[in-house]
Amino acid sequence: MAYGAQLALGALGVTLIYGILRFSNFAHGDTMAFGAMATIFITWTFQAWGISFGPLPTAILALPFAIMITALVLLGTDRVVYRFYRRQKSDPVILVIVSMGVMFIMNGIVRFMIGVGDIRFSDGERFIISARDFKAATGLKEGLAIKTTQGITIVTAIIVVAILFWFLNKTRTGKSMRAFSDNEDLALLSGINPERVVMVTWIIVGALATVAGTLYGLDKSFKPFVYLQLLLPIFAAAIVGGLGNPLGAIVGGFIIAFAEVTITYPLKKVLGYLLPESLEPDGLVQLLSTDYKFAVSFVILLIVLLVKPTGIFKGQSV
Repeated sequence: MAYGAQLALGALGVTLIYGILRFSNFAHGDTMAFGAMATIFITWTFQAWGISFGPLPTAILALPFAIMITALVLLGTDRVVYRFYRRQKSDPVILVIVSMGVMFIMNGIVRFMIGVGDIRFSDGERFIISARDFKAATGLKEGLAIKTTQGITIVTAIIVVAILFWFLNKTRTGKSMRAFSDNEDLALLSGINPERVVMVTWIIVGALATVAGTLYGLDKSFKPFVYLQLLLPIFAAAIVGGLGNPLGAIVGGFIIAFAEVTITYPLKKVLGYLLPESLEPDGLVQLLSTDYKFAVSFVILLIVLLVKPTGIFKGQSV
C-alpha cells in the first residue's frame, strides 16, 4: 500500500509534465532523489539544532523547505535548458533526449553532494503497532506490524492528492492548466499565459517529486541509484493508468505496486495455510526473486503498450 502511494505520487509528476509540457521527463527519478537529498540535509540541520517532531520523523518538518529548494532548481533548469527548446518548438523526442542529459547531471550532483551509500534518516517512533502488540491485542498467532513511515506515506499521499485535485478542478490556475493540456492553441487564444502555466507546473512537479522521494527514502532508505531504477515502475504506472491523466497515474501506481509485490512475494506461509501439512512446501515458493521486481513493471509496460497504448483511463497515446 505504501509503495503504491509512492509510485502514484511519482507517476503524477510524470503525467503532469507529459500532459502539459508534452514530453516524457526522464529526469523525474533523479528529481525525486534531489528532493529527498534536500530533505535529508535540512533534517540533519534540524537535528543538530535540537529540533524534532516528537514521535514523527523530523523529515516531515524539513519537507516544506526541501520542496521550495527543489521547485527553485526545476524552475532554474527550465529557464536555462527547456525554455530554449520550447520556444524553438522542438519535437517531443528532442525534449526527451534533453531530459536525459538533465537526468545524468542531476544524478551526478546528488551523488557528489551526499555520496552513494545507504542513508537512513528516519527518527521518532519506528512502529505505529508492532507485531508483538498486535498479537497481544488480538490473540492471533500471526502478528501484523505497521511502520510509522508506512502510515505517514498513506496519509500524506491522500492529503497531497486531495489538494492537487482540488487545485486542478476548483482554482483558476488549475483550470488554465487543464485547458492548456486539452488544447494549447485554444488556451492561448483564450488569453492564458503559457509561461505562468509552465511555472506552476514545475512547482507542482517539484513538490510531488520531493514528497515521493522523501517518503520512499523514509520507508526504505535513501540511495541515489535506486531512484534512477524507480523511473521504470513510475513510467509504467503513468502509462498503465493513461499518460496525461492524473487519476490514471494514481490507479496505475497501485496496480504496478501490487503486481510487483504479488509476483515476488514468498508464498510459503500462504500455501502452508491452504494445503495439507503433508504438501506444505519447503522453499520460499517465489514466482520471481525480489531482485527482478522491476522486470515485472517492464513486462506490464510492454503488454499495455502493445494492447492498449492509451492506458486504462484513455490518456494520450505513447
